[in-house]
Amino acid sequence: MRSVFVPMRKTRAVRRQYHFWPGVDGLDAWDVDRLIELSASFVEEEVSVRAIWELDTVYWFDESQPATVRAVIDHIRLIEEVDVSFPIILGPDGRVMDGMHRVARAILDGRDMVNAVRFTELPDPDFRNCHPDELPYDSSC
Repeated sequence: MRSVFVPMRKTRAVRRQYHFWPGVDGLDAWDVDRLIELSASFVEEEVSVRAIWELDTVYWFDESQPATVRAVIDHIRLIEEVDVSFPIILGPDGRVMDGMHRVARAILDGRDMVNAVRFTELPDPDFRNCHPDELPYDSSC
């Protein structure tokens, strides 16, 4: 495993995003911009894409977001447009908190490894027991 100290990563100009995870009474949500800020000084490491256990789970889709052809095409576009210079962000349990499109791109490009930073402790979520449609997605938030 290769480790490199990256003192400061640039911020991304992307659409507002959240990482969702089941909480006690609903979904908890982490603002991805805040995750990027919190992990900016973390040591970057190479992680095997085989270690990304969520690859074999339903990730972007569920009952409220079905995997329609149009939705799959939208994700294909996102995979094609990713900036692979940014590391993915992993939680302490290895979950992908930001960067699954970059993981998909690595696999499509035939790469076995992806650059990552990892939280040793899970930060508090920005929203608890929320519904994705209720969160602010405006870039000025």
